[in-house]
Amino acid sequence: MPSSVSFVWTLLCYFKTLFDLLWGSTGWQIIQFLHSAINPYWESMITMTSSSDKAKWRSTIPTERLVGVPQYGWRVTLDYKCRTKCAPFTMPRFRQAIQLIGLSYRYFKQWLKWKREGRKPFIDHMNPVKHSPIYGCPIGGLGCGTIGRGYRGEFCRFQLVPGRYEHKVLEANQFIVCIRKKGQTLFQKVMTGQRGRHLKSWEWNTSLDNATYHALYPRAWTVYNIPEQKVRLICRQISPIFPHDYKDTSLPTAVFVWSVENLGSEEVDVSIVFTFKNGHGGEEDAEGGAWTEPFSSDQDDVQTRGVMIHQTIQEMKCTYGITGRQKESVHVSYQSSFDPKGSGRDVWEALHETGQLNSNSEPSSETRKGEEIATAVCLQTTVPPGENPDLEFCLCWDMPLVHFRANQYTYARRYTRWFGTKNDACLKLSNYALKNYPTWEEKIEAWQTPVLQASGLPDWYKSALFNELYYISDGGTVWLEQTESNNLMIHSESPAPPHTHAHVREYGRFAYLEGHEYRMYNTYDVHHYASFALATLWPSLQLSLQYDFAQTITREDRHPIHYCMEGVNGIRKTRNSVPHDIGDPEDEPWARINSYVIHPTYDWKDLNMKFVLQSYRDYVITGNKEYLADMYPLAKAVMDTAIQWDVDNDGIIENGGFADQTFDTWIMHGASAYCGGMWLAALKMMVEMGTLLEKNEDVAKYGEILDRGKVSYEKKLWNGKYYNYDSSTSGYHDSVMAGQLAGHWFLKASGLQDDTIFPPDHVNSALKTVYENNVMKFDGGNMGAINGTRPDGKKDISSCQAEEFWVGITYSVAASMIQEGLIDEGFQTAWGSYHVCWERLGLAFQTPEAYMTDQHYRALGYMRPLAIWAIQWAVEKFQPQLLKQL
Repeated sequence: MPSSVSFVWTLLCYFKTLFDLLWGSTGWQIIQFLHSAINPYWESMITMTSSSDKAKWRSTIPTERLVGVPQYGWRVTLDYKCRTKCAPFTMPRFRQAIQLIGLSYRYFKQWLKWKREGRKPFIDHMNPVKHSPIYGCPIGGLGCGTIGRGYRGEFCRFQLVPGRYEHKVLEANQFIVCIRKKGQTLFQKVMTGQRGRHLKSWEWNTSLDNATYHALYPRAWTVYNIPEQKVRLICRQISPIFPHDYKDTSLPTAVFVWSVENLGSEEVDVSIVFTFKNGHGGEEDAEGGAWTEPFSSDQDDVQTRGVMIHQTIQEMKCTYGITGRQKESVHVSYQSSFDPKGSGRDVWEALHETGQLNSNSEPSSETRKGEEIATAVCLQTTVPPGENPDLEFCLCWDMPLVHFRANQYTYARRYTRWFGTKNDACLKLSNYALKNYPTWEEKIEAWQTPVLQASGLPDWYKSALFNELYYISDGGTVWLEQTESNNLMIHSESPAPPHTHAHVREYGRFAYLEGHEYRMYNTYDVHHYASFALATLWPSLQLSLQYDFAQTITREDRHPIHYCMEGVNGIRKTRNSVPHDIGDPEDEPWARINSYVIHPTYDWKDLNMKFVLQSYRDYVITGNKEYLADMYPLAKAVMDTAIQWDVDNDGIIENGGFADQTFDTWIMHGASAYCGGMWLAALKMMVEMGTLLEKNEDVAKYGEILDRGKVSYEKKLWNGKYYNYDSSTSGYHDSVMAGQLAGHWFLKASGLQDDTIFPPDHVNSALKTVYENNVMKFDGGNMGAINGTRPDGKKDISSCQAEEFWVGITYSVAASMIQEGLIDEGFQTAWGSYHVCWERLGLAFQTPEAYMTDQHYRALGYMRPLAIWAIQWAVEKFQPQLLKQL
């Protein structure tokens, strides 16, 4: 019912426009009548969490230290259920809706056009992804596709096809545990506890209250206590994610290590079976043509046996490898194929009778249309009393060549540099992963331990910092290989100019989506906040992304676009401007950029600034002066375009009276704290870059503009306590914007503090005002920072985005506070977003862009929350005393 109400109400919003056009005010009367009928039920669904609900959540978090499991992370027992009701945001206030009538009408027309073409809209407001509080730590490396797992062990969110997600729980993908003593099976159950429509012969009633899930990305642990058998199992999930690595971090694989602890006085035989089916939860799983093939290998002192599933997914060859490591004390058996839609009797009974599976070395036949196929791999060992051996599984997927929907080019994924493009890498990948995962864990621990053991950092932050990083791999991420021999494209029907810079040839092209629902690659205004994750952990990928944008700046694309918000005609891309994004996976990214058709973003006032800010910040992090020299002429080009926005020649650019920046429904008029501050920071960085590169004329030019601009900024916006939202006479010009110091934040983070631009007493006062108004006046400071308030602390309701809490903005404001020494205030601010998303609303591993006080959220799975790594940068550079070890 909630989803249908949401959908109906969304339709009513769009149809209201048609009513207005046809019948004027009568249309709105009809809508109001329907709203009065729906609203009581709707309001009942979005009631704020009560204190008892919070206590219920708290009671599900074990506090005891688990052996072999880190002390910090996101932890729940497997019987946890999120009780909070929340839903996608669909209905703005009436006064806000009036502003969006034209957008709704034009978007709806465009939406119908996309549907007729069989194309997914880049933002599908008509079908928002629904909240499902089941997710846990995803598996897989960067840019190779990922597979999401629920905290109960479900394989439940597949992201293998570039830019597409399948939110399905696949019933046949499971771990089964069999415990035997003296030749008799005493315990045999599926370990997720969720029965589906098929596999009726399997037992699914695992006791969930005796199991605990613990996530600290890129690893997760599930501890199963089986007291009646005096056995404890710990399943450790490991993905090859660690900083400053550009090979192993790209691998499409994960390792599952099951530690088996015998707490009794008799030896026990323990078998663990890993089952997996073809496909990724989409309709094409039953298209036919899938087949399985058993294999064995003895390479690099690693013996493995397993089964491969060969298939084609949306015209791209893909092979899964399900592998077990064979050792002297561990026996491997397998069932090469079974029907995942059948009863599962053949797998279950063989395991129950012998603790092993009936291995068959022959490949299966290909499935026919309507059929699916699954396989099972079993590891069996005998465990004496007091012992705890490991059983090691590997899951890998080899989809080496991929394309986007336009299918104009075929691309090779990054890992193919070492494992080839022939779709035959599963055996090699499995052996490599099972041999090297101990080294991966050593590198993960070396990276994470200084944070986990830092005495000055809050416990929750240690979980948030690493777990929010899930998006770096699970954000529709592609990492594509480019060499001189193939120029990125393996073949092309219509060759496009390849990127020729040596850095991109060495490190490849990297792209991730703005969000699971907002499917645009490398959305630049959002990446600006998220970029601290790449810049500090994989700086060469950040530079590669910057080189990609640099290549687009001087390009012009005159393809006509009708923009939905303003209803104006324009072109896709103008010369000497930074594009909004690098393209839509439903089209051909890099070849056709700027897939966002809501606004003409070549007139956005923040995009050009953000390119300058990131260029200099990246130089500070990497010390790469060649990169700085490469970026400088492009930075100069976009700054010279931006100078034209200073209409009164006072040194400060003016906003155009529409939503011309990242807050794309929150209108700014004249000089604004947000864009004006970034403009001043960019001018300062141009002066600094010009000095380093001996561009003396440019130094004088930008320095003179800066001198005028900082005076105008203070005069037009400073009100004695904080910087006004903008310099207009609108009713909300003096609102308290949480992100008002975005320019100062980035400038100081980049090591450039100029007290004549942003006076320290003004900065301190503004941040304390934000803390008092935007943070502490909402649920006692436990919700994060709301985007806008009025001077009296009430919500600014002039725009729906003004009354939203944006997770990434909250984290960036917290980073700015910590940089200024407001440490307690900064962590309290950041805690609010973590608390709401991860502890109150059940949004773990799907952190949204925004949420509101009435339990609505918007855009699940979003890029901007990666801004939490800006907090870590602030800690390391400005508050190192917090990193003192426990």
